[in-house]
Amino acid sequence: MENQTEDRKQDTFKNLHLDIQKWKSSFFLMNDELLFIEHLLHSYVFEPNTPNLFERLQDYLERLKHIKSDKTNMQKLIVQHENNLGGSIEGRNSKCDKEFQVDHETLKVNVVNCLQQFQILKSEIFNYTGGILKRRRPDKN
Repeated sequence: MENQTEDRKQDTFKNLHLDIQKWKSSFFLMNDELLFIEHLLHSYVFEPNTPNLFERLQDYLERLKHIKSDKTNMQKLIVQHENNLGGSIEGRNSKCDKEFQVDHETLKVNVVNCLQQFQILKSEIFNYTGGILKRRRPDKN
């Protein structure tokens, strides 16, 4: 019976660790996407006579700055959480296990929220910028 309980704990810790690895991977991908979007917004590929273009692009850049700050904070929390997972595995205290799982679920909600906010902003930026890209004129040869 004790062996089954131990196996369940091991499975739980594996699943928690898997969640952490997925979060780290998502934020790693987000770094590349943020870099691409910032380059896009700083480029000169938009129709110059678009109303409120400068203001809109500045708003997007400011919102990206907030997302980047949130991402950095989340990454720090994830690293701390992952370190605590190692301590929980070694400690084997059921009270600590429960507290860790509660902390994990709270962090999960915050991570998902941060990633969703980025996805919403990214979609908004792509929907807006896709409609105002300069059209390439065909060569008249």
